[in-house]
Parts: sequence; C-alpha cells; structure tokens
Amino acid sequence: MSQTDRDGLTPRQIQNFIDDGFVKFENAFSFQLAKQCRDELWADIGLSPNQPEHWTRPLVRVGFKASPAFIEAANAPPLHKAYDQLVGEGRWLPPKGLGSFPIRFPSAESPDDDGWHVDMSFGTANPDFMEWRANVKSSGRALLMLFLFSDVGADDAPTRIRKGSHATIARELLPYGEDGATLRQLAAENWASTRDCEIELATGAAGSVYLCHPFLVHAAQAHRGKRPRFMAQPPLLPKGEFDPALQPSPVQIAIRRACGLAV
Repeated sequence: MSQTDRDGLTPRQIQNFIDDGFVKFENAFSFQLAKQCRDELWADIGLSPNQPEHWTRPLVRVGFKASPAFIEAANAPPLHKAYDQLVGEGRWLPPKGLGSFPIRFPSAESPDDDGWHVDMSFGTANPDFMEWRANVKSSGRALLMLFLFSDVGADDAPTRIRKGSHATIARELLPYGEDGATLRQLAAENWASTRDCEIELATGAAGSVYLCHPFLVHAAQAHRGKRPRFMAQPPLLPKGEFDPALQPSPVQIAIRRACGLAV
C-alpha cells in the first residue's frame, strides 16, 4: 500500500504499518529536492553520474548530512504528519539532517554488508557493535526510515524487508526487559525466527520514504542494475521514553499486540 495524499497516512496504511511493520510513503518530498540532495552526494564522493568508468567500488558511504536540502527532505510537511500518526504528536524530535548514506553502484561483487539485521537503538558507544542494544520499549528509536533519493527498481539494490518480522522481534525482546538484548543475542542463528517471513523490496521513485517499525528485520543486497542507488537510512528519534499514560501509538500497538498485551 503506497501513499500519494499529502495530508498523511490513511487508516488502512496505519493498520498495514501495525501488521506488516512498514508503510511506503510516495511523494514524501519532491523529485527536484531529491535531485538537489543527490547532486550534493555526487560532489561529496568525487564522482559523476556521467562517468560510469569511475564507478569502481560497489559501495561508497557518506555520513550525516545537515545541509538545507537534507533538512528540508527530512522535515517535509507530509512526513511530519506521518510521524505524528505513527509515533504520536509531540513524541518525536524533528530531524536535524539525514544519514547515513550507503550509495550502491552496479557491480558483479557481492556486498559485505548484506546480512539480515535490526538496527539497534542504544549502547552505541560500545566499540563492539554486536554489543549495541534494543529493548521492547524501543528506547532511543521511534522509527527506522528509508529515504529514496534516486529511483530504485528491483535490480537497483533495494533494501530487503522481512514483512511482519517486527512482531517476532518484539516477542523476543520482551523477556530482556528494560536492559534489552544485544545485537549478538538477537542475531543468534542468523535471525532464523524470521526466516519464513515474506520478503518485500523497498523500491520506488525518488522522493519516496519507507517508514518502518524499529524492530523490522531488513538487509542490503547486491546492485545488479545500471543506475547508482542513493538512499539514506536514518532513525526518527523519540522525544523521550514511551509514556504508558498516553494513548498508545501505532508503534506501541504493534509491540503490545505481538506480545499478547492489552492495547
């Protein structure tokens, strides 16, 4: 289910987010703004869209970008409305930019970062990233987001998504309580508990954004197309801990339903 109405998400889309763990929001920001951001990224990496002979690496990473174009994309009014709808009005922090950017180029090489995983939310000061943590309250992360700055087809290394995997991860996190589990603990047996989930590809036109539950299992893949893929994968940060006194947001509803708790 995709979004074209700039007034926010429909009730069905919100329900799909709860059930599937993500929603595709089309036209979240303009194609012109996507191109402006893409041009900045080309300049940052010292390459050109017109000189494919210099695209010698399958992956080039760019960190956080806080220039005006990226701030505008992250804070497009339709996205602010969707953040309110999924996380709760006043419960998230306006992004101060976007990042990081795994820019993928057509290549016969397989990437070395294509393993299934969930993005961890806290404990990230630990130099061993396998010790980074997440808990069932999703402390430190309100959403995972995939911003498409180029058109992404099925061959253009779209992010792979395990549909509905967020519910499995919520149940697995529940016994760990406030302290949460490490990436090492959750990744036991290579995320076997979500292996049977249907796989969806995060394809779409430049200006599309996938708004994903923080517990969604996802993975990169090799680029078998012809056009470089420009995408950002930032979190949406919460303003604070989820407050049980407030009406539960769709992010919280998905967690509570998965864990068999009253909504």
